[in-house]
Amino acid sequence: MIKTIPLNKLAPSPRNVRKHADPAADAELKASIAASGLLQNLIVRAGSKGKFEVEAGERRRRALVALADDKVLPRTHPVTCLVLDETASDAVETSLAENFHRLAMNPADEAQAFASLVEAGASSEEVARRFGLTVRFVEGRLRLANLAEPVLTALASGDITLDIAKAYGATSDQAIQARVFEQVPSAYYAPSPDSIRRMVLTGTVRGSDPRARFVGRDAYVEAGGRIERELFDDDDSESWVDVALLEDLARARMEEQAKVLAAEYEIAWVRPTLDNYVSHDVLEGLHRLPAEPAPLSEAELARLDELDKSFDEHAAILECEDSAEEAIAAAEATIDAIERETDEIRNRPLVLDPDLRPDAGMILTLSRDGTPVLQPHYYTENAQVLAPEDDAVEVVSDGTGDAPRRATLSKRLVDELAMQRRDVLALHVASDPALALHLLVFTLADADTHDWRARSATTLRGPIAAGPVIGFEAKDAPATAALAELRSGLDESWRAGDDIVARFKAFRCLDEEARASWLGFVVARTFEASLNMAGDRAIALHDHLGSDIGIEIARWWRPTAANYFDRVSKSVILEALSEVGGSDLVARFAASKKGELAESAERVFSGNFITDAAVREAALGWVPEVMRFAAPVSDADDQAVEVDVDEHASDAVAGDFAADDVSSDDDGPREMAA
Repeated sequence: MIKTIPLNKLAPSPRNVRKHADPAADAELKASIAASGLLQNLIVRAGSKGKFEVEAGERRRRALVALADDKVLPRTHPVTCLVLDETASDAVETSLAENFHRLAMNPADEAQAFASLVEAGASSEEVARRFGLTVRFVEGRLRLANLAEPVLTALASGDITLDIAKAYGATSDQAIQARVFEQVPSAYYAPSPDSIRRMVLTGTVRGSDPRARFVGRDAYVEAGGRIERELFDDDDSESWVDVALLEDLARARMEEQAKVLAAEYEIAWVRPTLDNYVSHDVLEGLHRLPAEPAPLSEAELARLDELDKSFDEHAAILECEDSAEEAIAAAEATIDAIERETDEIRNRPLVLDPDLRPDAGMILTLSRDGTPVLQPHYYTENAQVLAPEDDAVEVVSDGTGDAPRRATLSKRLVDELAMQRRDVLALHVASDPALALHLLVFTLADADTHDWRARSATTLRGPIAAGPVIGFEAKDAPATAALAELRSGLDESWRAGDDIVARFKAFRCLDEEARASWLGFVVARTFEASLNMAGDRAIALHDHLGSDIGIEIARWWRPTAANYFDRVSKSVILEALSEVGGSDLVARFAASKKGELAESAERVFSGNFITDAAVREAALGWVPEVMRFAAPVSDADDQAVEVDVDEHASDAVAGDFAADDVSSDDDGPREMAA
């Protein structure tokens, strides 16, 4: 019977057959329920203590619980359920049937459904949020909705794959899509996404196209290919209309060439591609086989010595100022020939282990001039043929015995084990915020000590920001001097450690205040240069921080002749005087020359020139507008911002670093200005 049950009365059933979860799919389900509600009831069975066990719909129950945790739904949210009166075995069968008989939605149906929502006024971002998808996914489906009708119908019926349909969508011209779709069935070879993409992006092919040069004009015309030629066209600029036919002919010839080369090189296969490079799609499922260039014979080594001597002799002719023009031309031609022969000798074919040849293959590409090129690398489709000794790494680990343990592992296995071990370590560090904060600060601080040749433990980087003026340092500025004093006061005893492990252990032994000081310093030294002005120098976060902290820039920076007035126009100086003293003050200096005016302005704004108390106070508080930290203009600025922080994490960090006490104390940086 159908019954409404509070969410907090539902519990997972031990008989539910679904044991594994998909976080991405669960997120999509959660977003869908948040947007549209629960569209399908749960199937439950009465349990103990007034609870109902969910036999089918556990994912939906977890999504509802997650929404309740997010305060989107109440804990007592009513859930529509079908209550069964079954045995345990019947419940398992019900759970299996509910989970087993599922059919994923066809991409064409998804595309049309998303398009309907957008036509109704929803944006791509809104659709993505409502269904727990990425915006990129939604936009990709919307592009499918714009496919030509025969292409979309073929996708819906399963006649073409999703990748093929996406290839048709490389162009928005539905007429081109439809024309290529009509041509493709006549091709002998099954189309690939790459070939479809090439055809829709090029409605016709020039005679200079690598495929055209490879097939040849006669073969193309004989097979029924059409060529359109304008009055001034030549063989390279004429248009070959039947692209699908050309692709078919080129692929057939490449297949024939591949068979010949496979037999010639005594390998299992050669995989052809009409591209002039080896794409990711071509390499999918393949594994690189180890191979080394063939060694040089004694005769080849002797020939290289001869060529080197000949090169030196002819190079001397080119360097000699008295050489005749005929001799120089002959020397240049000889040097070119020497370089070609040298390259031919040194470009050795790769030598493959004979035991690997039965499983080995190579890739055949088509160069830009229409010539097939066999790429000089061997691959296999069977990773098992890679013996342990191939591409092997000798692993030496510390053991409990007298001698270290040694083992030989494949490089792939070493890499995979390293990644898995990394995840184990990352999980535990992520669960210990205090340790993570210690590691963050230490890594940034240790950048000054760390040996650049050694491998970094993390990807954390916090170098000193380089200013736009190389080598500039305002040593006489109060803030710069105070920052240098702060730097000199940091406890650097931990740097005495012989290696990074010893330094980290010593760093963790510092007291909380010392570690907190390092935290503030390593973060502060990463700030980029910015000003309160439009353009590249504007950084909104800097303005917000300065405004939020309440920084009085005039206490830390004063304009002088050297750092400001000598470097601005006379009108700018007079405008500054007008701001603090009005027209009366401007009149006193208006007739002064630029140099004298700059010196006078320095005295005015240092408070050493004016007797009027109000004007003096205004001058001491004045700084150019670009130096001020402007408060962002936003309604949100007037509202309190509440930040939810994990209780345990915040307690651990605050208790260990005492960061709030150090960074926001009113007796901190402001006291230094007194």
